[in-house]
Amino acid sequence: MKIGKETIPRTSISTSNDETIVVRGKDLAQDLIGKLSFTEYFLFLLTGETPSEGLKAMTDATLIAITEHGLVPSVQASRMTYAASPEALQGAVAAGILGCGSVILGASDRAGMLFHTIITRAQDTGESLEKAAFDVVTEYRASKMPLPGYGHPLHKARDPRVDALFQTAENVGVRGQYVKVAELVEQVIPDIVGKDLKLNVSAAIPATLLDAGFPLESLKGIPILARTAGLLAHLREEQQHSIGFALSYQASQEVVYEGEVPDGFKPSV
Repeated sequence: MKIGKETIPRTSISTSNDETIVVRGKDLAQDLIGKLSFTEYFLFLLTGETPSEGLKAMTDATLIAITEHGLVPSVQASRMTYAASPEALQGAVAAGILGCGSVILGASDRAGMLFHTIITRAQDTGESLEKAAFDVVTEYRASKMPLPGYGHPLHKARDPRVDALFQTAENVGVRGQYVKVAELVEQVIPDIVGKDLKLNVSAAIPATLLDAGFPLESLKGIPILARTAGLLAHLREEQQHSIGFALSYQASQEVVYEGEVPDGFKPSV
């Protein structure tokens, strides 16, 4: 039983022989190593094309913006995993990356889809971006769907990374309709939702990247790639000064047990 139409595995990314490793048509050793930055190479791998200066700049900026934000859940999971299994660095990194879901780190691709839906609606109907934004946000609200990329538990005003990314996009000449739509959504939210939810970094990342030409379907890769670097830094610190078990202990101290207990059972102090 096979899934899909292909019967022969095919790829356009890489091949090799005993002398040469080919990546996207280039000789890895001769054409790429020492010639490209990692960001350029990542984009070349992803798209098969030489990235524009604007796309390189925005990819760098967004990777930096989302790499680090303290002892967030993904970092805690990673550090506690490493404390329990210090021989498996890769397992600790994986533990953190597995937490890149719809609530933490994974909202960028969903916000990008929101913006893409608004722009497509405006193009298909001939209505303004303002009207399309209002209608799509209204539909999200009616369906009780969360608005990805808006609101933040810490940054109640605009996430400071938003304006930094928008300004970078302006500086490199790629600020366009996706950033405009992101701000339009922010403007219509109070009237529709009843709350003043401000842009956060998970909206600024897709808005600026899509304006720069980044592929929509690959947006979730940016926080995954960035957070991998952040986790490696935390795991380096964990090697030098372990807090993984302290994090676990602090969590256990806050637990309130609400189930039944045997007769005579006394909780530990």
